[in-house]
Amino acid sequence: MRLLIFGPPGAGKGTQAQFISKYFDISHISTGDIFREHIRNETPLGIAAKRYSESGELVPDEVTNAMVRERLSQPDVADGFLLDGYPRTPSQASALEEMLPEGAQLDGVLNMIVPEEELLKRLSTRGRQDDELETIRRRLRIYHDTTEPLADYYRDKGLLLDIRGVGGIDDITKQIIDAVNGRS
Repeated sequence: MRLLIFGPPGAGKGTQAQFISKYFDISHISTGDIFREHIRNETPLGIAAKRYSESGELVPDEVTNAMVRERLSQPDVADGFLLDGYPRTPSQASALEEMLPEGAQLDGVLNMIVPEEELLKRLSTRGRQDDELETIRRRLRIYHDTTEPLADYYRDKGLLLDIRGVGGIDDITKQIIDAVNGRS
């Protein structure tokens, strides 16, 4: 099973990805983890990513795509994965399609939908340094401008599964499992 999970900051993607990957016995691939590992190990891709990040620029698609391509070539994802944090743009989504083995495709794309006032509440109470109100609003604007168009991209392909990301964690997990199993 090959799944994606996306949604705005604070939508619960990371939390749900842990439960869902365990339930379906597939690898949880967090692009944040991939970036941190490459930077920590000072790989050529990590050095490039760090250079862009430290200067406040977005890491270019070719660097991000190369990191994801490398991760998807590892044996633990042969039977499936849940990709969290990638793709962030329709161009990255196209690149992902080319990375999949020949004849393979995604089984579903989980679109976490959470009202903005709930996101602001969640993010402002996490206590992380990057969670000050203006930073939160900027991150949400970037999400709406660059990542939200993925919903239409995957809806057009018949893969989008809209998930209402409000309520108890277990209830949201059940909603995801039911949606994915309904596609099988």
